[in-house]
Amino acid sequence: MRTNRRTLLGAAGAMALLALTATGARAQEVTLKLHQMLPAQASVPKLILDVWADKVEADSGGRIKIDRYPSMQLGGSPPELIDQVVDGVADIVWTVVGYTPGRFPSTEVFELPFFVSDPKAAAYAFWKMYEKDMKDGEFKDVHMLGTWVHGPGLFHTKDPVETPEDLQGMKIRGGSRLVNQMLEAVGATPVGMPVPAVSEALSKGVIDGTTLPWEVTSALKVAELVHNHTDFEGNGLYTLAFVLAMNPASYDALPDDLKAVIDADSGLDFSILAAEVNLAADGPARQIAEDMGNEFITIDAATVESDWMPLVEPIYANWAADMDAKGYDGQALIDEARALMDEYKASN
Repeated sequence: MRTNRRTLLGAAGAMALLALTATGARAQEVTLKLHQMLPAQASVPKLILDVWADKVEADSGGRIKIDRYPSMQLGGSPPELIDQVVDGVADIVWTVVGYTPGRFPSTEVFELPFFVSDPKAAAYAFWKMYEKDMKDGEFKDVHMLGTWVHGPGLFHTKDPVETPEDLQGMKIRGGSRLVNQMLEAVGATPVGMPVPAVSEALSKGVIDGTTLPWEVTSALKVAELVHNHTDFEGNGLYTLAFVLAMNPASYDALPDDLKAVIDADSGLDFSILAAEVNLAADGPARQIAEDMGNEFITIDAATVESDWMPLVEPIYANWAADMDAKGYDGQALIDEARALMDEYKASN
């Protein structure tokens, strides 16, 4: 775990490892295409996906090459990424699960409002729940490499938001079905769109603000487009669930020793570390907004409990009932996710 943390958090270490193995590398045997929606300089591709891919290449002794395709360069739109990896258009994709609403319903538990306080704990719970039930259920058509969530989401708006009343009449971008439900519950008009569309929508006035974690705002230049940022003490406003998934046929075609390389660099530890890197990237992105002189509002935990939670609590009951209707036990999923997050926090 400690070695992996140094590798992920220090790209220089990964590059040094590449240099050490380059001279003795065997001939390249496999080329894999990794497709995702964000610009190459954004934090997830730069700090997580590229570092992971570099490590896989190094650990394989050069026998695996991973070609990276940012910004949907292989075509399609972000909601199509999961089908692209199922169909073999790409060998590996990173995507937001909520971009395909209803398809992976149990993952939505991590998108409930004010539910996650520690993204690393959520990544731990997500992977454990994936292995227990989702692997042979919702995700049976992919070979999973990682499951995690981003740091706490917050409001980035043209006008300041201090109370739910301030959101009345505001058109706010949401990234998933449950985030849009949360926006509606607190008085905003939700506008669903994938993250790459946010900058243009803000600049053209299509939306008055957006929900995003800090880390992605720098690549989208959000702090230049809106100047008010509202976050929350305690549990974050929301999180979105991410997956790094591989085409099963691409994985099965690997010789056993290269499968072992992929396996060693993926799974539970990688998922937790990816969440850690996502969270660590929030600070530098927030600093950009601070340097620009933007306004920051923090809602204290007592105000969250008195003014915000009563508005969003019905989402929990409605989601559980919806899950029950689909053949799941909604309340049991909520309880399981909470218990696993508590389990992680108690042991770390």
